[in-house]
Amino acid sequence: MTGATLPRTLVRDLRDHAGSLVRVCGWVHQPETGDGATRLTLRDHTGCVRLRNTGNVELADQVGELARESAIEAEGTVAREADGATTVVLSALRLAGGADSPLPLGADAALDARLDWRFLDLRDPRMRLIFEVQTTAERAMRALWEEQGFLELHSPKLRPLANKSGGDLFAVDYFGRRVFLTQSPQWYKQMAIAAGFDRVFEIGPAFRPQREATPRHDTEFTSVDVELAWISSLDDVMAHAETLMVRVTEAVRDRHGDDIERGFGVRVDVPDTPFPRVSFAEARRIVERSGHVCDSDEDLDPEGERLLAEHVARDDGDVVFVVDYPERARPYYHMLGDDGAGDSRSFDLLYRGLEIASGAQREHRHARLVAQARSRGVPVDQVTQYLDFFRFGCPPHGGFGLGLTRLLMSLLGVDDVREVTFLFRGPDRIAP
Repeated sequence: MTGATLPRTLVRDLRDHAGSLVRVCGWVHQPETGDGATRLTLRDHTGCVRLRNTGNVELADQVGELARESAIEAEGTVAREADGATTVVLSALRLAGGADSPLPLGADAALDARLDWRFLDLRDPRMRLIFEVQTTAERAMRALWEEQGFLELHSPKLRPLANKSGGDLFAVDYFGRRVFLTQSPQWYKQMAIAAGFDRVFEIGPAFRPQREATPRHDTEFTSVDVELAWISSLDDVMAHAETLMVRVTEAVRDRHGDDIERGFGVRVDVPDTPFPRVSFAEARRIVERSGHVCDSDEDLDPEGERLLAEHVARDDGDVVFVVDYPERARPYYHMLGDDGAGDSRSFDLLYRGLEIASGAQREHRHARLVAQARSRGVPVDQVTQYLDFFRFGCPPHGGFGLGLTRLLMSLLGVDDVREVTFLFRGPDRIAP
């Protein structure tokens, strides 16, 4: 085979090479025999093409020995068939990597089995689409942040203390010292604001010991974090979240909308701005009128989020802010409202009935922050280094954290986070 001298041509580009000799590389999608000819379908990450052998006995023997999902390289001439299909008439074939047979995954394999053999599962073009959408979403975010002068952070993932005044954390032995995997870059985002960085973002891993397996939780996930200085109110933070969502959905719709509709049966719509805002108290009333009682008076449970989104979607679309959470439901460093009602200047962002982001205006005044920590029972001596960020002049600021996999779940209409995570980590899965 002389394929080493030919550049690789992707399947999606074959139509531009009619009559030319090409080299294509990919996997055996489906070997076929019959009607006096030997054929097979090759699949690469851009599509499938049928390879035809027109009487070469040696090639016929090669094709006949190929197992499905074997990695192959083929040379041949691009032809246009009578039905308009593009094919490649084989002149040479090389087995790059043979596949064992039978494959460990069938078409109807359960999700746990698919996760055991994730690298095979991800060869499915529908699975690949998930990560094409993820890539497009992140590019759209970064383009917006570049336009608006954000700096990118890479904060440490090992911490001496908890990020958020307590909570369960993964402990790690660090040269004989007990430290923790970070559950959020929150403190470091705020340190950057105190350093004068003005606007920052980070896309990176976060770790939370979710002990019960649920379709929406994982123990390691990708967090998208944003922090903005010199804000006038929480509305500035929500306005940025709106802009980000519009940019992401526009980019995903324009690049992948048709493929998503074919592969996942959902349509990607760009939400109108401003997004509707519903107070937490009103959200609870809406949910209770639907006959559901949430299992907490500090948050909406998954069914409550679904019912609220269903109510809002009748008139206002797929996205809604839930605002004015009670102080006790939020970390001590969230700014409180001025009306004395005990509400925090905070929000959750629901997209198609799933909470994808949470944010707030932060308390930037040192004395008030210390008082709030004490009133919530936070040992001030344990968070002195954090409190120091605010002793030497810190501007008003706020931000949010967005779960990348939850965004993908909502965009694609997928109801299990394991489907949209490259390699899922949960209480019962640490491999592959």
